[in-house]
Amino acid sequence: MNQTITPTKSITEHPFAEYIRILGKGQNGSRHLTFAEAETVMNMILENKVEDVQLGAFLLLLRYQQETFEELAGFAKAVRAHTQAPKISVDIDWPSYAGKKRHYPWYLLAAKLLAKQGVSILLHGAGQHTSDRFYTEQFLPVLNINDCKDWQQVERSLKDQHIAFIGLQHFSPKLQQIIELRPLLGVRSPIHSLVRLLNPLQARCSLQSIFHPNYQAIHQQASQLLGDNTIIIKGEGGENEVRADNNCVLLGTSNGSLWQETWPALTEQRLLKPSEINPDHLIAVWQKKVKDEYADLAIPATIALAFRGLGMTREQALTEANQLWQLHH
Repeated sequence: MNQTITPTKSITEHPFAEYIRILGKGQNGSRHLTFAEAETVMNMILENKVEDVQLGAFLLLLRYQQETFEELAGFAKAVRAHTQAPKISVDIDWPSYAGKKRHYPWYLLAAKLLAKQGVSILLHGAGQHTSDRFYTEQFLPVLNINDCKDWQQVERSLKDQHIAFIGLQHFSPKLQQIIELRPLLGVRSPIHSLVRLLNPLQARCSLQSIFHPNYQAIHQQASQLLGDNTIIIKGEGGENEVRADNNCVLLGTSNGSLWQETWPALTEQRLLKPSEINPDHLIAVWQKKVKDEYADLAIPATIALAFRGLGMTREQALTEANQLWQLHH
């Protein structure tokens, strides 16, 4: 009895499988994505052309490999194009995604005082995605900073107050969804790094706080590739706030060039963290009703960081910032 065995019919591969294979083809066969491939990948993710299982595999493979500056820059380029933000003039792009754990969010008082001087600032964040932290969004009502829901509200807030906050969910809901996968994945994904590079309004300067030293140079090179003027620090708690009792290394990009400088610690003694975070104390310091040793160092230093990003020398920036805080009422 003759039997005919026919081969399996060809199975169509999902288009995104190619990029998972690039990252995950084993120790000898895998490689990183090119800038163009990373841009294509992020476009597919943002356009919901990727299955959930593929997205999870991709994020964890990239996390294991540690993303390159070409990959982050390609992702950021795709997000900027997909966001289609209007042309709104802004001086400082201020990503705020880490949340505070040890100290008050003095960076918000620095941002408010800069705004009072006419420096326009866009704050953006992704809400309370990690346990046991205090996030910018929680302090917006206390400090009368507008929590905007769209770019029109951002434009009005920048015009009226020179400062605005917008949540990631309002200008890139897909990235917000991925950020919220952390409790499921168990580790941070590359999106936690990417959001600091977004600079959706193409501000004159972008401030970035990168906690892990290995990623600081990667972000500097990615910013250079994107053509941004940027300052990157290891800020207190992961936020854009100069640590008063530590040396602060600045990695910058300016007009396509890379630069680096170190600001010495503002005090030799280690300053103790507060026993609790009380919004009333934050307001009292802003109103100069009480003194706070840490705040009196961190706030002007963080203001100086912004001035440095806008083109002042270190000495000019520190002098101007200290005068602003001393004269503030």
